[in-house]
Amino acid sequence: MGTFDTLNIAASGAGVGKTWIDAIAHNIANVNTIRPPEEEPFRSKIVIAAARTDGSGVDVVGIDETRQEPPKAYDPTHPYADEDGNVTRAAVDLAGQMADLIAAQRSYQANLSVIRSGREAYEAAMRIGQ
Repeated sequence: MGTFDTLNIAASGAGVGKTWIDAIAHNIANVNTIRPPEEEPFRSKIVIAAARTDGSGVDVVGIDETRQEPPKAYDPTHPYADEDGNVTRAAVDLAGQMADLIAAQRSYQANLSVIRSGREAYEAAMRIGQ
């Protein structure tokens, strides 16, 4: 293990955490998005991360969409209502997104804490012998 491997691993984790937070923010921002019946409804994005094979951190390997069925609401007066009077809403579980946001923020903060602690340890080591 190299001198700065800890910092690099934590930085990769913070990068994944930031991508995760950004995806959740995008999902929450689109929770009320309604599209015309001929268009696909908005589906929440899911960040997929994987550990690097050499153990040097993690990377975002993809962003997928939820497979849950979007909810429908009966509103025949809405301009995007289908022929049955139903409006297809975004496939976003707001409560689940909020729970994921808490986990993503804690992951991001934990990685930043490791970076901060590692930097302080390296700075203290540099002062030895002065």
